[in-house]
Amino acid sequence: MARLVQFDKLGGPEVLTLRDVEVGAPGAGEVRIRVDAIGLNRAELMYREGSYFYEPVFPSTLGYEAAGVIEAVGEGVEGFAEGDPVAVVPSFLQTDYGTYGDHVLVPASAVVLRPAEVDPVSAAAVWMAYVTAYGPLAESGHVRPGDHVLITAASSSVGLAAIQIARHIGAIPIATTRGTGKKQRLLDAGAAHVIVTDEEDLPTRVKEITGGEGVRLAFDPVAGPGVETIAQGIAPGGFLVVYGALDPRPTPLPNARSYPALSSSTYTLFEITTNPERLRRAVAFVNSGLASGAFTPVVDRTFDLTDIAEAHRYMATGDQVGKIVVTVTHEDAPRP
Repeated sequence: MARLVQFDKLGGPEVLTLRDVEVGAPGAGEVRIRVDAIGLNRAELMYREGSYFYEPVFPSTLGYEAAGVIEAVGEGVEGFAEGDPVAVVPSFLQTDYGTYGDHVLVPASAVVLRPAEVDPVSAAAVWMAYVTAYGPLAESGHVRPGDHVLITAASSSVGLAAIQIARHIGAIPIATTRGTGKKQRLLDAGAAHVIVTDEEDLPTRVKEITGGEGVRLAFDPVAGPGVETIAQGIAPGGFLVVYGALDPRPTPLPNARSYPALSSSTYTLFEITTNPERLRRAVAFVNSGLASGAFTPVVDRTFDLTDIAEAHRYMATGDQVGKIVVTVTHEDAPRP
């Protein structure tokens, strides 16, 4: 038996229940992982609440990220063996798989080997954040050394990963935060400039920082009407990439009547993680940064799996800077 977090109806953190469930052997193309740490993502809160882009099928588990050790491999799986330290990359629907548990089944295509020097807590904090930022900042070719990049809601794990990736490729990261409480932490995390949007006019500050030119790329998880303000700080020919929907209101499309010519698009990491060749490049890029020390996942706080509801409540406050990770305590006796 395994302990899995499940829920039977939409709602707040209180709907999450830790249950004993039979996991069984991995099927064709699957592996079973003994989980040591789980990375939390806002997508999972939205999924639990019913505001994600697909609906749960009850009883539902959830979770996109984890780190642990391979326990068993299914038919046709190559490149993994029992005992391998691994991490799970988000590349599946939570209606099919979930990582909130102490022993879970996941598709082998969503698993990457974990470098020996990367501990489970750090590994659980890597892939959603760094692959999300990797696509628009590193793979697209939009950002070049010396370019300014605007990273909104920058205290999230994705925002902090974007700061590190921007610096790694020689760009200049400009971070935003609503209040002053996180400003110094963002500067300490590598942001070249921090704009406090509750106190400063975003387009004006961007133009001051960039000498009137504007940023080459704006990377935004909020969406909603605020993209019109962001667009005013983008240089002619620049790019607006929206990768989230924290603001549920409609998102207008910036147009040439009001702003300089720019390209706007939406983006999700699934564009990378469901394409084997693009995922291979992303894994190589991120692992190289981890090995060199250029990339260091920021973990804000850890919770035990038995406190999963409290972990969700904490994420909902928005007070964290970096990743929230859930750790798993295993019994000494092996599970069947």
